[in-house]
Amino acid sequence: MTITDAVVQKIIRKLVHGDDYRIEVTTLINAEFLDYAISFFKQVVDAKLKNQAITVDWYKKELLNPNNPNLSPNDIAINSGLNHKTIVNMYNSATRTVVLDAANKHYELLYQAISSLVENDHEIDITLTIKFRGVSVDLNINESLIVINTLAVKRAALRGGLWSTTGKQVEKMLMITLCQLFDVPAKHYNLENIPISAREVDFYLMGETPQQLYGCEVKLMGRGNPESADGGIARGAHILIADKLSDLNKRELTGLGIEWVELRAVDGYKRFLTVLQKLNIPAEDFSGDLEARLDRIFKNIYSKE
Repeated sequence: MTITDAVVQKIIRKLVHGDDYRIEVTTLINAEFLDYAISFFKQVVDAKLKNQAITVDWYKKELLNPNNPNLSPNDIAINSGLNHKTIVNMYNSATRTVVLDAANKHYELLYQAISSLVENDHEIDITLTIKFRGVSVDLNINESLIVINTLAVKRAALRGGLWSTTGKQVEKMLMITLCQLFDVPAKHYNLENIPISAREVDFYLMGETPQQLYGCEVKLMGRGNPESADGGIARGAHILIADKLSDLNKRELTGLGIEWVELRAVDGYKRFLTVLQKLNIPAEDFSGDLEARLDRIFKNIYSKE
């Protein structure tokens, strides 16, 4: 799962301006989910039509079939009501065999639970009608609840995946943007020769000598989320760049000697210059048209990729 360079740039602009960037991720989640929902409904219609005269569980036969070349193990897991992360957490593994076995077992339990619920509650009935190219199929309450559950699981998986992807793709580019905004010489942050064993944080800055290496952790979580600060502390970072930090977070970080920047604060990005100066990393103050400067920085960054 990836996000485009254009979206990364939009997110960085919002972060530097101190605006809420989450709408960009939410928009992506909505678009991905709606695209999936339409595709999934088409599969359901096709599967149902193929099995009109079959009394066995058509959903399991068509949408949990490991021999279907159009279904990956992850597709089958989602169709059963499980996502990849849940399977890894449950079984500490995600091989094809484990995924398919977990999906089959979970679906049987889900089907039993839904059947039991329907048998014991006669006050509600659901019929989901799906129309595609002039052809419609009706799903009874059991089938409808399974389909609804699958869509819910898929949205949760998309949400977790896109938020994680956003963090991974934005963190480094945000740090490079901040460095170029304050004219930090490339040799102080383009540190390609750092040993793999030392790469425990998101980004590194270097002071006057190679021995003055400062780990930077980027956290785009909200205020009040302890992971925002705890992640930087746990990884031994010297600098924490965050979207939001609580007053308690700031006091804890300061007490531990960890420099911090809260981007959501008024002109929050400017604190990064203070941190650079404190660590004796060459930098220049910035004043002027921030949008125009970001345009130039992005053009410079992405023209080199």
